[in-house]
Amino acid sequence: MANLIVRNVDDAIANALKQRASRHGISAEAEHRRILEQVLLRPRRKSFLEVLRQMPDVGRDEDFARQDGQPAAKVFD
Repeated sequence: MANLIVRNVDDAIANALKQRASRHGISAEAEHRRILEQVLLRPRRKSFLEVLRQMPDVGRDEDFARQDGQPAAKVFD
């Protein structure tokens, strides 16, 4: 396993890391590892807009008409 040394970290960042670690009940070093893992190894969550854009274009507009008689709001062009 590798060792990382981070130099010249602003005091405000170091204090925020310590406070965050304290809230999670772990050491600052463990919190630092957790943050690195979350940012670098876990897949990024897609935004709602990205998910909508990936939906297949199926059906006709009438298939998705509102049942209460109100006109549908235009969201996308």
